[in-house]
Amino acid sequence: MQYRTMPKNGDKLSVLGFGCMRLPMKDGRIDEARAIAQIRHAIDNGVNYMDTAWPYHGGESEILLGKALKDGYRDRVKVATKLPSWMIRSRADMDRYLAAQLEKLGTDRIDYYLVHSLDGPQWDTMASLGVADFLDRARADGRIVNAGFSFHGLGPDFSRIVDAYPWVFCQIQYNFLDREFQAGAAGMRYAAARGLGVIAMEPLRGGNLGLPTPPPAVAGIWSEAAVRRTPVEWALRWVWNHPEVTLLLSGMNEERHIEENLAIADSAESGALTGEELSLVDRVSRKYQELMKVGCTGCGYCMPCPAGVDIPGCFDVYNKMHMFGNEMEAKFIYALRMSDELLSAKPGYASLCTACGACLDKCPQQIPIPDLLTDVAAEMEGPSLKELVAAGKEKFRIEAD
Repeated sequence: MQYRTMPKNGDKLSVLGFGCMRLPMKDGRIDEARAIAQIRHAIDNGVNYMDTAWPYHGGESEILLGKALKDGYRDRVKVATKLPSWMIRSRADMDRYLAAQLEKLGTDRIDYYLVHSLDGPQWDTMASLGVADFLDRARADGRIVNAGFSFHGLGPDFSRIVDAYPWVFCQIQYNFLDREFQAGAAGMRYAAARGLGVIAMEPLRGGNLGLPTPPPAVAGIWSEAAVRRTPVEWALRWVWNHPEVTLLLSGMNEERHIEENLAIADSAESGALTGEELSLVDRVSRKYQELMKVGCTGCGYCMPCPAGVDIPGCFDVYNKMHMFGNEMEAKFIYALRMSDELLSAKPGYASLCTACGACLDKCPQQIPIPDLLTDVAAEMEGPSLKELVAAGKEKFRIEAD
């Protein structure tokens, strides 16, 4: 495992951080035994930065991480969690949430505490409620060690948030598709120039950049490389190639993902990619931008939908149809995933959207969700949908009511 230094405090942090937003599931809940084993295996192999947050897994992620860090594991890592800014209504709320998080995690301190999911207006609200005083006092009494923020807003607001408080670090979405999205490369450089550590999230764009079998047009470009790498390795190495990045977070939930990520983290260094390799990544980036229809990372912040739409699921199938060009296969998968007669307990069709707008303020990607769900419904649904559901019943031997 390679380590990089957090500029303001000298902490040696593993270049690979463990993101606890997408832990393995079983029967609709976190598969506790498996998740704990995965986290401890990562720590045993050098990962020392664990990232969670109040809303992850419906509030269960922090609890699970606390259990995983028992038996001596807590002292081997830095724990990061986040103040849910959108839920804060008063200065007292800040202390209340932090107290609950310390209890859920079973610890007396949060090593890296972030004000979660900031954009310009949300920062203004938090500032007016006294978040600077809260952070100062929590640092002074040891409840938190280092203060930072995660960002999901517009580029111009990023720099003023950086300059508004003596932050130790920031967390931004960064991958080879999102160089000018939200904070982007300019924000990354701005933060680093002011001494902040930079934590990169979504390095695989919700997994889409790391598909084992990429779209044919993308696979053709990767095949031109002199050094063959998996799509995951290309994506992670590209992020780690930036010296401004202290570490990246990977939402690892399968053992093979963890092993692959650990192996790459052993050798990925900043400035290691050649000019030819960087040009190749640029071409792949342009190709993905041509193919993908929705910039959804599958984070699930938009859920639950009041109308019952499986928003991330709809966008996932829709994107894959356009990336891989297999329309009938995509529509069949859509029927399987969205029908309450097959794999789901209740329907999740895009056409259920009522355009209420409840999802819009929650989406960190600022995606015009209702408009795009209209597009999904138009392409994925229609006269053939009932036939596909019926075919799915026959395939999986599910009898109709």
